[in-house]
Amino acid sequence: MILNAVISFEHVDIYQEEALVLSNVNFAVAPAEMCYIVGKSGSGKSSLLKTMYGVLPIKIGSAKIANFSLETIKPKEIPILRRSLGMVFQDFNLFDDWSVGKNLLYILEATGWKERPKMTARVIQVLEMVGLGGYEKKSIQTLSGGEQQRVVIARALLNNPPVIIADEPTGNLDPDTSDEILYLLNRLAREFGTTIMIATHDYRLIQKFPARVFKCESGQLIDVK
Repeated sequence: MILNAVISFEHVDIYQEEALVLSNVNFAVAPAEMCYIVGKSGSGKSSLLKTMYGVLPIKIGSAKIANFSLETIKPKEIPILRRSLGMVFQDFNLFDDWSVGKNLLYILEATGWKERPKMTARVIQVLEMVGLGGYEKKSIQTLSGGEQQRVVIARALLNNPPVIIADEPTGNLDPDTSDEILYLLNRLAREFGTTIMIATHDYRLIQKFPARVFKCESGQLIDVK
């Protein structure tokens, strides 16, 4: 068992409505660890991630993420859980007609930040962390797909989350740009101690950026290692 695990699941059954998707899920992830979740479409990758950020409730078993107990979490606490996590998806979900900075400031405002100088400083800081220093005034519409995904990762970092959950983060990107994004996520784990969970179909990335692998197969989660 991993001491001080930032994510742990014990004997968890994961359901989509009444359908059992994954049974008896057991695993633990350490701080600063990067892990892949692989498997065929419909095998349970996204369902597993959805349990982590509170979309799918846990009815059987116990699970914790970032000091939240997922089997006992109350509905009013789920927004607090999500503010404690960084989430990166295949679709960027950015406001195209806004600047990079405005997109990020909006999230800070929505998560309770009040002091404008500190907010501006944090926006500049996270953009530098993802290699986009000086981009705060650029329009989202002028950015490449890779740059937009870097903005999404910057957005995920704003509240200094212990965990980033990434569901097919390179699904809309070409191979070279995908490599850049994986290199960035690796660096965040290594330099800032962020735990990274990545669901992906892209086995090329796993070969190029090796890390722990979990496979969803036949209703089970297998630790491939």
